[in-house]
Amino acid sequence: MSQAAAALNATARLRQLLDLTRRLTERLTIELSAFEARRPQDVAAGLAETQELANLYRRESAQVKANPTTLAAAPASERMALVDATRAFETVLARHARAVEAARLISEGLVKAIAAEVTSQRGTPSAYGAAGRATLADARAVAFNRTA
Repeated sequence: MSQAAAALNATARLRQLLDLTRRLTERLTIELSAFEARRPQDVAAGLAETQELANLYRRESAQVKANPTTLAAAPASERMALVDATRAFETVLARHARAVEAARLISEGLVKAIAAEVTSQRGTPSAYGAAGRATLADARAVAFNRTA
């Protein structure tokens, strides 16, 4: 392959990765805005698209990491644009991770509070009554799963 063809291939691949990085950054920024507006339910509609972009980004960046020479023939200005886009992505990703963690903690806190309230409303069950007969227990059940 000639140098010109290698440079074209590297530039095309770099531009695809740059576009993917920018699209994923945009998706995460939209989700971050929803979390910051305390509307995490708005994220659900675009979750599949975000996951698809994230998986594609993970695969593409792993390929570049495994073989960095694939982008070496691209112009330096194009490579710097990718570096800048990647830095912006990492900044948004860190903020997004904090927002998701906060939403998870809030959700878990709500579930724990509801479970505690239900438990306090039931009272303490006893196995046998004063006459030696089993007392009727509350038939309602609450399950709490600590994983999110």
